[in-house]
Amino acid sequence: MQPDPSPGAGSAIRVSDRVREAVAAGRPVLALESTILTHGLPRPRNLEVGLQAEAMVREAGVEPATIGVVSGIPVVGLEPDDIRRLCTTETVVKASTRDLPIARAQRLDAGTTVAATAWLAHRAGIRVFSTGGLGGVHRGAGETFDESADLPTLAVTPITLVSAGVKSILDIAATLERIETLGIPVVGYRTDRYPGFYVADSGFPVPARVESAGEIAALARARDELGLPSAVLVANPIAEADQLDPAEHDRVLGEALQAADDAGITGHDTTPFLLDHVQRETGGRSLEVNLAVYFGNARLGAEIARELAG
Repeated sequence: MQPDPSPGAGSAIRVSDRVREAVAAGRPVLALESTILTHGLPRPRNLEVGLQAEAMVREAGVEPATIGVVSGIPVVGLEPDDIRRLCTTETVVKASTRDLPIARAQRLDAGTTVAATAWLAHRAGIRVFSTGGLGGVHRGAGETFDESADLPTLAVTPITLVSAGVKSILDIAATLERIETLGIPVVGYRTDRYPGFYVADSGFPVPARVESAGEIAALARARDELGLPSAVLVANPIAEADQLDPAEHDRVLGEALQAADDAGITGHDTTPFLLDHVQRETGGRSLEVNLAVYFGNARLGAEIARELAG
C-alpha cells in the first residue's frame, strides 16, 4: 500500500490542509490517536490532554496530526473544534480498521484505535505515530482467540510507532511471540527490557536496543530501503520514578483479573473493566501514569519525526 498524502476532494479520507502541506514539503509530522481521548480519559481531562499534546508537539517544531472520525469521515489532522466534539459527544464510538466503513455508512463520530490510526496516518504519508500502549494478545486467547487488530495491521503498515509496550492486563509473552511471528521489528529506547505500560519492565527482554532518535530514524530508513512492509515498534518505558510500584501493580492486577472472572466479563468489555478497576484501586494513580506515558511517547515521536525529515 502506497501513501496517498493528497487525496482529492471526493476522497473518503479528509487530510487537513496544514498536515497535507507539511507532508508535501517534507516537514516533520507526528500522528496521534484519539481513543485515549474518547475512551481512555475522563471528561474534561480528555480535552485538556488532547489540546496539550498537540501544543507540546508543535512547540517541538513538529506538526501534530490527531486522527479520528467526524460524522463518518476519517480525519487526519483534527482541528480543535473536532477534538472538542469527540471529547464531549456522548455517542462517540471506538473504531478499528474494520469499523471505518460502518462509521462512514452510519455517519458516526469515533475515536480511532492504534490500528485505524496507523493505517490512516500511512495513507496520508505520515511516517511517525505516538500512542500510549499497544493492543495485543489477551489472556486466555488460546480458547477465545482474542487478539487486537493492532498487531496484524502493524505487520503491513510501514510506520514508526512509539509506545510504552502493551498494557499489563494483556498476555505480554504471547503478544511478543505474535509480534515476532508477524515480522515486526521491536527496539527498546535506552532499555534492554520490554516495558509493561504502567511499569518500566514487564519481565521480558527486547531483541535490540537504541540510544537516540537518530538511531531509530536510521532503522526506519533501513526498513524502507529493504522494502519491508511492517511498522517499527519503539518501546519507550516510563521512568522508574513515575511508574506504579511494581508490587502494588501486581496485586491490583491480580484482583482486577479475579473481579472480571467473577463478574463474567469477556470479549471487548474486558479491557475497559480491568483498566477501570486498576484506576479505582490505585486511587487514580494509574491515570497519572497513563498521562506520563502518553506525553513521553509524544516527545520521543516528535524527535524521531524531526530526524526523519532532516
